[in-house]
Amino acid sequence: MITLDNVSKSFGRTVAVDDVSFTVDRGEVVGFLGPNGAGKSTTMRLITNFLEPDAGAVLIDGVDVREDPVAARRRIGYLPENNPLYDDMLVAEYLRFVGELRGVGMGGPGGALDDTVQATGIAEVFYRPIGELSKGYAQRLGLAAAILHRPDFLILDEPTEGLDPNQRQEIRRLIREVGKEHTVILSTHVLPEVEETCRRIIVIHEGKIVADGSTGDLMAQARDTGTKRTIVVEVKGEDVADEVIKLPNVEEVTDESESEGRTRLTLAVGSGPDPRPEIFRLAKAKDWVLWELHEETASLQDLFSQLTR
Repeated sequence: MITLDNVSKSFGRTVAVDDVSFTVDRGEVVGFLGPNGAGKSTTMRLITNFLEPDAGAVLIDGVDVREDPVAARRRIGYLPENNPLYDDMLVAEYLRFVGELRGVGMGGPGGALDDTVQATGIAEVFYRPIGELSKGYAQRLGLAAAILHRPDFLILDEPTEGLDPNQRQEIRRLIREVGKEHTVILSTHVLPEVEETCRRIIVIHEGKIVADGSTGDLMAQARDTGTKRTIVVEVKGEDVADEVIKLPNVEEVTDESESEGRTRLTLAVGSGPDPRPEIFRLAKAKDWVLWELHEETASLQDLFSQLTR
């Protein structure tokens, strides 16, 4: 549905987006990740036609957005990072104003306005001044304005920035619901947000795409490119660290702590056999009480650090 074909954009001598290509299909919810200054927001502004590329093309269903930018924007719902709102308007006034600009008939029950208000949970603040809204409700209103005209796809740039944990959770829930009916590109640096809402990840670093794939595939790739396996063991017994380090394929004890008579170890393990069965047998032979034994899986943070360091 959306294709970036060798897109580049510079500001003076600064290359913000450097020969970027990717495609987002209908119905996908894609996390667009990158450190600050990596080119995320610039790429999203290129997709929404707020900016034009210096080279390459942005296509919607195979049509260059520059050929008919107004028609392209009709198909886009965009929530920019700063979420610009008119504080002196009521929520109801603002949504009707956005609807008029978009040429949307508001309708009665079951119409565009009613559906949007219900979908984003802003009914109880519908007649309040925008300037009196909490940050969470302001973000909901920004999302409501983005989906009011029932666009084909949504571009969300840092939609939970500045929210408290409860507000973040609510906005993530809304994004998941919206993602059932829309194609969504979600830019964020809050990694748990991506894990909860996205099945695919695109990572940009210094203006270039450095990874593109499902979350599971990219984490597997991270493990295969040198990240050591990590095993956590917690035991009540004597000389635990000295005995465990002797086991085959245990390369080092990277962390050791004592609490309530129990020893907790974090083990760096090589690519050979899994040492957990040996740890279990050792605990039985030494008459240790085994409280915990598990392998830590690679996290999205590990993947992100590996790709962008």
